[in-house]
Formats: sequence, structure tokens, C-alpha cells
Amino acid sequence: MMENKLLLIDGNSLTYRAFFALPPMTDAQGRNTNAAYGFTMMLLKLLEEEQPTHMLVAFDASSETFRHDVYQEYKGSREKTPSELREQFPIVRDICEALGIQMMELHRYEADDLIGTLAQTMPADRIRIVTGDKDLLQLVTSQVEVLITKRGITDVLCMTEELFAETYGGLKPIQMIDLKGLMGDKSDNIPGVPGIGEKTAIKLISAYGSVEGLYEHVEDLKGKQKEKVVANEELARLSKELATIKLDVPLDVTLDDLQISDVDTQVPYSLFQSLGFKSLTNRFAPVVEEADKEQLNVQAITSLPEDVTDAVLVVEQLREDYMEEDIIGFGIATPDQIYVASAELVDDPAFRDWIESDHQKICLDAKQAAFALRKHGLKLTAFDDLLLAGYLLNLSGGTTLASIAGHYMLMAPNEEAVLGKGAKRLAPADDVLHPYLAEKARMIELLFPKVKEELKANQQFELYETLERPLSGVLAEMEWTGIRVDVGTLQEMQHDLAGRLHDLEQLIYGEVGEEFNINSPKQLGVILFEKMELPAFKKTKTGYSTAADVLEKLRPLHPVIDHIMLYRELQKLQSTYVEGLQKVIKEDGKIHTRFAQTIAQTGRLSSVNPNLQNIPVRIEEGRKIRKAFVPSEPGWSLYAADYSQIELRVMAHMSEDKTLVQAFLDDADIHTQTASSVFGVAPNDVTGNMRRQAKAVNFGIIYGISDYGLSQNLNISRKEAQDFIDRYFELFPQIKLFMDAAIEKARMNGFVETLMNRRRNIPDINSKNFNLRGFAERTAINTPIQGSAADIIKKAMLDVHAALEQSPLRARLLLQVHDELIFEAPDEELDALKTLVKQAMEQTVQLSVPLRVDGDAGHSWYETK
Repeated sequence: MMENKLLLIDGNSLTYRAFFALPPMTDAQGRNTNAAYGFTMMLLKLLEEEQPTHMLVAFDASSETFRHDVYQEYKGSREKTPSELREQFPIVRDICEALGIQMMELHRYEADDLIGTLAQTMPADRIRIVTGDKDLLQLVTSQVEVLITKRGITDVLCMTEELFAETYGGLKPIQMIDLKGLMGDKSDNIPGVPGIGEKTAIKLISAYGSVEGLYEHVEDLKGKQKEKVVANEELARLSKELATIKLDVPLDVTLDDLQISDVDTQVPYSLFQSLGFKSLTNRFAPVVEEADKEQLNVQAITSLPEDVTDAVLVVEQLREDYMEEDIIGFGIATPDQIYVASAELVDDPAFRDWIESDHQKICLDAKQAAFALRKHGLKLTAFDDLLLAGYLLNLSGGTTLASIAGHYMLMAPNEEAVLGKGAKRLAPADDVLHPYLAEKARMIELLFPKVKEELKANQQFELYETLERPLSGVLAEMEWTGIRVDVGTLQEMQHDLAGRLHDLEQLIYGEVGEEFNINSPKQLGVILFEKMELPAFKKTKTGYSTAADVLEKLRPLHPVIDHIMLYRELQKLQSTYVEGLQKVIKEDGKIHTRFAQTIAQTGRLSSVNPNLQNIPVRIEEGRKIRKAFVPSEPGWSLYAADYSQIELRVMAHMSEDKTLVQAFLDDADIHTQTASSVFGVAPNDVTGNMRRQAKAVNFGIIYGISDYGLSQNLNISRKEAQDFIDRYFELFPQIKLFMDAAIEKARMNGFVETLMNRRRNIPDINSKNFNLRGFAERTAINTPIQGSAADIIKKAMLDVHAALEQSPLRARLLLQVHDELIFEAPDEELDALKTLVKQAMEQTVQLSVPLRVDGDAGHSWYETK
């Protein structure tokens, strides 16, 4: 007969441990996932190594338990659970359910009590408990072992009766409650006897057997030890009671109820895909038997056959950075035949003619293919883009070939298995590479019609066909052109910043009275919180937190904090931008950033390698970095055109708020107008501070700002902030109605849309978890506004590009930075360029309020502002 092995998991303990052991992670929805990922890794490792037949994960049900009835301060010293962790518990429960593992929680009891009762009552042949909490060691018997997590998420120690005795001076596991009675437990705020530590507690319990035995022989003790024990008898007995796990919780459960159920691998596969757990997704991917695989008709070629017309085109490169990588092979799929070829196919005249022909080429990533081919003198025309089309479906697992395939219950070929991982990637031999290229081409051919059909059903195909697809061609052109950077300017800044940083170092050393490594959070923490005795608002595992939010709170307490914050800011400018930008200047003297079109769920473009959208402009030193960006030719200038308050204008249009619409029709200063109405003063009497507060609310409303968020932004009380928000909604009542309607629409549909039908799924809009639901509601408000603004700037880019192509101007579009477009042009063309750009951008869509474009030219990007 098969042995019954029961595994009992302390769900709270393992989730906490995973959260603090792993760096922050988020999924495509912006939810934190590091604790859920770590918990899953531990769970799967336990399933593999322990091979249990029965399993249960126990959770704490509530903060108040029966222990609080006898000691209200129980666990009172614990810091509040971070919201980033709290919001992951529902995800952890979803993971347990997907893996067929039973869960349990009971009001007023802790997970320890549920585990203790089950360990005592379940008729299993072998029971193991998994926890990071030593309290559970009291449950160890000849039948029950406890796996204690020691470090990170993989290191565990199996505690048996023998090992317990060896570790705790010959004591029995049940005597752990007596040890806790004397030495207490800081993490649970169990007081114990002050001044009695673990070593002394072990000696006393070894000598007298228990807390009760100790007090029966208290006269044997001497000196200070006797005084402590006698004075704290009540605390010792209370502490033992608090540490004792309840073994008779009323649970209506049998061993059969805890049997691990068979798992439909599609359920965890879909869940892990939505969470972005790539390695785990592969682990649960549907297995395709060799007999079930389509037998591909594959032919290796050196010249493209004449009968190839519309087809899938795979342009394979070894790594993601297509600007640096060269082509390693091609895959071309027609309905009847798949052709594979080495990189030399790029020199074939028939292939070159086909690339530039009107025959449709379905690519995985058309911009990547276009750039790779451009390096060989080819211009890709008439293309489709699977990733772009899949991106618009807003798949929760991100936008990859694997995620799109998974959406349709299909499995993409394993790229890492063929090309390798990270720095170890190598171009394989043709006999390995060619089958992979053939499978990839066929998968693209299979998926694109499915995605296209779904886009049409969602009324989103027009967004793909008229906006995203043509824009990828414009972006490819911009990437190829690049923007010139004056190395001398950056080197001069590097020298100046080095001097500023040195002066700041000396100033900081003088104010604190010693030299130390300002870049070391540990050393800085000692200086601020021990030597200078400033209040420590937050501690980490390695010491004091010196994060930006902590330093912000310390600002009023000592002038050195301002200098430290400026030092950090200048140091980041120096390393990330002034020095970092010099490393990515190419041989042509330009920086060629990559525009990522399939990342942001709002539809915004991202800029990577390097990120030119993130150059800090809050301080003058950051703005000066833009001095290094210059025209590529003598006698040319840069011209920057940006939309004025586009998101507020979109909000006015979408909310139809009459007051806000009229303000824009009157071309009023919207922040002054808002301040005038909210504060009840004439526009001429609005102070700078009033306008600043109104501006914070105007933009904060778009992001669903709370009273707390606004109070932090403006350094005012939460009540003042809430009063301000209330007055704002009295002034703009239809904005409040629009926000409420956006949330309600998301609740009904599970998604929100922009003006151009871009969708964003909001899976947590009806979540019972307050934090998840709150984030989802803010997303439901913000996405239609920010996403519509992103759509408008994309359409403007297309319109400007088309107008430039139809004009005799030599001007070129170089960069897009959120609401701003940067061009270069001969000086004599500037007036014509300004007129063309302003007209195209302001007329790209018709809203109920006018779009307004501001622009200026200069001999550097800095001079355009």
C-alpha cells in the first residue's frame, strides 16, 4: 500500500520570506510579483523533492486572534505589511489553486494553529511542515518533521527530534514553548523574561524541565538572575501561553480532503504566462508529441524561387539589439513550402527584389527586420507585424511569440534551446538553426490570421492597420537616422560635474565631521542615524534605509540632507548620462536609440539603449545634457515641437466638462483658471503657490490621485488635500462623473479603451483585495486619457512624416519624447518646417477643444526650450 505523505505549508511565512529574498518584480499589469514568484519556486521544489500525496497551505485569516484576548500587544511590534507584499497574497492563493493544492484559513486562528491541529490529528504515515518560524518546532515528533527555511528561498533545514536535542542542549521539541516563555520572541512581541536570552533559557529549562518547574524551584536561583525570574513570573507564564500552538482547532477536514488533485497543466500555464513567469510557463507548456507535430515541408535555398509572393519572413539575429547584431539566417513560409537560408541570401538578386516588392511580408518584428536589412542596402516594403498586432490584444503575459502562441493554446519553438541564453548565445550549425527557423516561420504564419481576426472582432484592426503598423516604418527610419552628439560637450560636463561632486563631498564631510563613502547606504545610515542621531524612519535587513523618501522627510532637520540629495542626483547624471551616453555613440558620431513599440500598456513609446526619454530636466544640470545633442550638418538647426497640456485637453474632450472645455476654448491659463475658481480669487490675484497647487491637482486627477498622494506632493495635511480635491470636483463636476463612469465601464467589460479603440484589460477591477482594486481603478481612469494622448502623438508622427515626404523640405524627424517631436533641418527651411509641423500636429484629430503646439529651434536640443 502506498505511503501517505502529508506536507503542511505555512503560507504567510513562505510568502514573506520570498518577498524579502527577491528583488522587485512586476507583471505586465504593473502588479508586484516577486513574493508570488519566490513562493511558487519553493512550492514546486517541495513537490519535486518531497513527493507528497497530500498537501495543505495554511494562511493567517486576520490580524486579531484569540491570543490578542489575553495579550493585546501580541505581534504589536511588527511593522505594517508593505502594500507591495499584501497585494500578492491573492496571487499566491491563485497559484495554489492552479496547482491543485488545498488552502485553509480560519478566523481568529493563526496558520500555526491550523498546522498544529492537522499535524496532531491527520492519520498520515509521514508529516512534514514547511515554515520559516521556529515556533513550529514544538510540533516535532517521531512522526512529524519541520523543514525550516534558513536563507533565501532554497536553503532549508530538516529538524528532527535528534537534531532538535543536539541544537537545544538536549531539550525535547515540546519544550520550545518553555524556551519562548523565558526568552520571548521579538518578532511576535512575546515579552518573555527581560534579560534572559536563549543560552540562559536553555540552561534553566534543561535544569527544571519547564517554566512551571522553574518557578517551583525558584529559590535555587541566585543574584540578579533570581530577581529577574521572580519579578517577571506573570510575563513568563503569559509568554509560554502565547507561544503554545493550539492543537484542537475545530476543523472539519479529513486526510482525503487534502489529497493533491490532478492538474490540468493549461491552468498553471495560463496563470504563469499572465504573471510573466517565463521559466515556469515553459515548465507547464503543453507537450506536443512528435507524432502530433505537423511535418513541415522544408527546403534549404541559396536563391529565392520565382513563385514566392506573399509570405512570412523571419530575419534571424542572435540577440535583441538588432542595431549591433548581424543576420544569421532567414525563414520564409508560403502555404505549401517553407524555405530556410543562411545569411548569404541577402546578396541574392531575387531575394532583394522580393524584399522591396509589393508582395506582403508577415514579420515577427518588422522594425527589427527592416533595420537588419537596411544594413545590407535593402528597404523593407509591404509588411505586417505579428508582435504589433498581438500587442494590441493586450495579452497579460507581455508581447512575445511565446505569449501570443500561448493565448491560442499553442507552443512557440524554444528559442533558448537553440540559440542559448544571455552572454552564452552562439549561432548554431545549419542543421540546428534551420529546423528552428522553419518552426518559427510556420508559427508566425499560423498566428497572424488568428490575431487579425480577433482584432477585427474587437474593432481594433483599424488601429493596427492605420496607426501602429505604418508607424513602425517611421520609427525604423528615425532609428536609422539617429541624432548627432557632441562628445566635447559631454566631456566638458564630465569635468565640471566631477568638480561639483568633489566640492559637495568636502561640504558634506565638513558638516558631518568625518569622511565616509557617501555612495554607501550602510555608511551613510551610520552617519545620519547614529552619529547625528537623526530619526530613522525605516530599517532594512542590512541597516538603516537612506532611500529618497526617507531623506525627503529628514530635509527640514539638517542642511546636510539637501547636499546629500543633490550629490546623489549629480552622481546619477554623471554616471548614467554624461558618461553613459559617451559609451553608446556610434562611429557616425550619432546615438541611435531603439523605440520600443510593444511595451507600455497605455500605448506610449519607450526609448531604450539608451533611453533618451528619461534625461532628467528637473534640475539645470540635467537640462544641460541636452546641449550635447546637435544637428548632424553645418548650417542646420534642431526644432522641437510639443503639445501643450495634451492630457488635460483629452480629459476635457472625454469628460465633456463645460468649464474645462470653455477654458481651453478661451485659451486661458488652465492652472491659473483652476486656482482662481478653487480659491475664489480673481485670476490676477492667483499667487505662484496657488497655481502650483492647482497644477498638481489638474495633473494628479488624471492619475486618480488620493488625498494622501496630493498631501505628499504639496506638503500639506491630508485634510487640506481632500478639501482641495472636493473643491476641484465642485468646479469640474463632469470630470468626477467621467472618472466614476470609467471605473464602472471597466467593472462591466473588464477593460477600458482610448479614443482610437486601444484596449487595456483591467483584471483586478473587481478584486476583493483593496490594494489591487485601488490600483485597477486608478488605471481605469488614467489609461483612456494617457492612451488617447499617446494615440494622438503617434498619428501626428505619421501625418508629419507624410507631409515632409510630400514637401521639398530636407528636414528629418529624429526623436519622440512623450508629447514632443524633435526634428533637424537646414536653417533656411525652419520657417516652412514650423508651419508644416504645427498644422499637421494641431489638425491630426478633431477634439471639442483645440490642440495647441508650441515649438522653437536652436543649435542644440537645449536651445529649443
